[in-house]
Formats: sequence, structure tokens, C-alpha cells
Amino acid sequence: MFGKDFMKKLQQAQSAISEMQEKLDEIRVEFSAGGGMVTAVLNGKKELVDLKIDPQVVNPEDVEMLQDLIIAAINGASMQIEQQIQQQMGNIQGTLGINIA
Repeated sequence: MFGKDFMKKLQQAQSAISEMQEKLDEIRVEFSAGGGMVTAVLNGKKELVDLKIDPQVVNPEDVEMLQDLIIAAINGASMQIEQQIQQQMGNIQGTLGINIA
């Protein structure tokens, strides 16, 4: 039903995806907001693995600012992870000679 070339491409794709998943497990992206007052670290699975908050930004009178900085740091790190994932997917597509729209 399927030719040898198709099966070979399928095996290559499975291998490339497995390799990409391993790389994503190793990725750590750090993004700071508020001039470094809040720093979020995400892994390649977009899981928050570390959060650093400078004590100077902790002000009971202005909790909203701290919340905004935390959100900005996490969102910034998430965008960087997404860019790396897209780059890895592009590498896989190029390696396999496929184009996914």
C-alpha cells in the first residue's frame, strides 16, 4: 500500500520528532520584566520552572504592579519558547523535505 520511500520518511519523521522532544526537555528560557525586577524561567514544555522576584518590587501598597510584572515575565518567556519550537519544527520540515502549511 505504501512505498518504501514513504515508510522511510515516516521513520525519519518519528526520529526527528523524538529528537525535538528531547531538545525541548533541555531548553530553559529566561525572561525579565521591570528592568530585571521579575524573572521567569520556562522549560521547552512551557512549564514555569523558576520565578525570581527582587524584594524591592514587593510593595503591599502596589500588588497590581507586581502581578503585572509576573505576567509580563511569564508571557515573554512563553513567546521565546514558542519561537524556539517553531524553529525546531522548521528544521524538521527542512530535514524531511516537507512543507506543512
